[in-house]
Amino acid sequence: MTVIPTGLAIRRATPPDARQLLPVLVDAFLDGPVADWLIPDRTERRAVYYRYFWLMLDHGLRHGRVDTTTNLSAVSIWYRRDETPTPTTPTHQDQLERACGIYAPKFLLLDALFEANHPHLPHGYLAYLAVDPSWQGHGIGSMLLNHAHGTLDVDNQPAYLEASNERNRRLYLRHGYQAGQPIQASWDAPPIWPMWRPQSNGGVRETRPRPGSAS
Repeated sequence: MTVIPTGLAIRRATPPDARQLLPVLVDAFLDGPVADWLIPDRTERRAVYYRYFWLMLDHGLRHGRVDTTTNLSAVSIWYRRDETPTPTTPTHQDQLERACGIYAPKFLLLDALFEANHPHLPHGYLAYLAVDPSWQGHGIGSMLLNHAHGTLDVDNQPAYLEASNERNRRLYLRHGYQAGQPIQASWDAPPIWPMWRPQSNGGVRETRPRPGSAS
C-alpha cells in the first residue's frame, strides 16, 4: 500500500468494498455538463447512475484494477489496453440497456465516441476517477493518480483518459497529461478532452499519438 500525507493509504479494492464505493462514483459524477446531457432530470439521473455505476464497478473489479483509499472516500478504475479495440458485445449492450433504460442510446453513443478516439497501442486506461464530494480538495485524486502512475512508469507504459470538464482537464494537465482536440458525441453534447500521458524513456517523454493511431 502507498501511504499518503493525510494518513490514509491507497489499496486495491475488493468486491466487498463495492457497496461503499458505489455512492462515491454516483455523487462524484452526478453533476456536470456530461451528466446534464445524458439525463436532464437530476433525480432520475441519480437512480440511473446507481444502476450504471454498479455495472461499471463490477466490470472493473472483474477485468481491471480498482484502487481506493482505506476510508473508501475515493476510487479509480483502470484497464490495461493493447492494440486491439475493446468490442462492444451484445451482453454489454443488454446490461447497459437494462441499467439505463430509455437513456441507453446516449450511453452507447458515448461508448462509441470513446472507442473511436482510443489510441491503438498498449497503455493504461483510466475509465473513472471519483472522490467523495466531502473529501474533494484534499489532494486525494492526485494521490490516486500518482499511485497508478508509479506502476505504469515501472513498466514504461503511457496512460490515457477522457476529461469531461475543464476542472478535471486542469487536474490531469498538472499530472503530465497532454490534451487533444475536444470531441463530442453529438452536436448538442458537451466537449470531452482525450488526454494522453506519455511513457518515460530514460527521462524523455514521448509525444501523444493521434486517436486511433498505432504509433
